[in-house]
Amino acid sequence: MDGKALKAARLRARMTQAKAAARMGVSQPYFSMLEKGERAFTDDLARAAAKLFGLSPAVLPLPPASNLAAKVDPDFMARQLSGLGYPGYAHLRPVKANPAAVVLQALLQDDLGVRLSDALPWVLLVHHDLDWKWLVSSAKQFDAQNRLGFLVGMALELAEQRNFHPEASSELRPVLAVLERSRLAGEDTLCEESMTKSERAWLRESRGNLALHWNLLCAMTPEDLTYVSERHAA
Repeated sequence: MDGKALKAARLRARMTQAKAAARMGVSQPYFSMLEKGERAFTDDLARAAAKLFGLSPAVLPLPPASNLAAKVDPDFMARQLSGLGYPGYAHLRPVKANPAAVVLQALLQDDLGVRLSDALPWVLLVHHDLDWKWLVSSAKQFDAQNRLGFLVGMALELAEQRNFHPEASSELRPVLAVLERSRLAGEDTLCEESMTKSERAWLRESRGNLALHWNLLCAMTPEDLTYVSERHAA
């Protein structure tokens, strides 16, 4: 969140500084300094502005990447996905979070679960305005660029070949090119480290070309993603 984005959102809402400041719980002079970039946004203020003006969750604060490396409760991550609007968890009480942080935290899990990992291409497509520079650099920090590269490639295939959020294509292509230059040679999984030796052997032979390219033992295909198939069925 920055001052220019705050001012643009306020003007779109046709709201005075005084009214916006009151709704956010700050004084008008302080609000003015936020718009001018003379004061930094606290996490609470960024969340208040996003809620007040209906801004993209991509403006929400990003935590230090190291904070996201710990094991996460799958139920909590499902609620974060609900907060991003993911239809598969629409029945859950949402938790608002930055989509880049949600994706990174998912990528850093040893065992995420198929239902959660299936949601990640959707996040990249629907929230393609996320902070890609932060996400890519953070993924590289933890050697998770192959996992991210696979998901970006999957999302790009959905956008260009399945016409699922095709507007995201222009954001995804340059990101994929950056990740391609740092592709790792070591074998990995898409957050399924507990799979058995027989499952690993089977995936080495049966995985798709995209997973093979990114050296991932992963069975995800566009056909598996219910939000795509349900859209076409409708």
